Amino acid sequence: MRIDEMIAAVQQELGIGVDGKAGPETWGAIYKKICKVTQAEMVQVVGALEPVDARSEKTIATLLPEVQPFARALVQKASANGMTIKILSGLRTYEEQDALYAQGRTAPGNKVTNAKGGFSNHNFGIAFDIGVFEGAKYLGDSPKYKAVGVLGMELGLEWGGNWKTIVDQPHYQLRPVWAANMTERDMLAELRARKASGKGAYS
Repeated sequence: MRIDEMIAAVQQELGIGVDGKAGPETWGAIYKKICKVTQAEMVQVVGALEPVDARSEKTIATLLPEVQPFARALVQKASANGMTIKILSGLRTYEEQDALYAQGRTAPGNKVTNAKGGFSNHNFGIAFDIGVFEGAKYLGDSPKYKAVGVLGMELGLEWGGNWKTIVDQPHYQLRPVWAANMTERDMLAELRARKASGKGAYS
């Protein structure tokens, strides 16, 4: 068996993207599997963090309590590595998501999402987007997004930079434990059902 076939087999077993290349997502998943780091333990590790900048905190407040410490941890971890990021987008209503989906289709602007209302993790308070800054200047395109992506995965977050359809480097989400082996489609269907019934995303 060739090395790329071995890596692909490992990736398939871990339930992550299969491309036969050992990148950050693969190593992070291997570490998590071997060291048995649970989501609850990760929350405990990052849960006592101090608030970050006011702009980020306003967005963080829209996220579910389980996700908030991870967003703060990413801002602080990036800072410790010489990068300034802010949390720019958090919870969106179905209506706000539909308005974004309309961009580049039935409304002016460029296409920014393939997800209608109810089909984005932002609609359930488990996802957030970051922006990279140099001083007060926002950088829409920077290699630092990849560097922050590695830090996010180290925290146990899923990173949109690993997506195969629309690559979304500013995007992060905290997958619930019950969805560990689910496809994104099935997880979103369950999240919609939970939201409709008033059941929590992480319960």
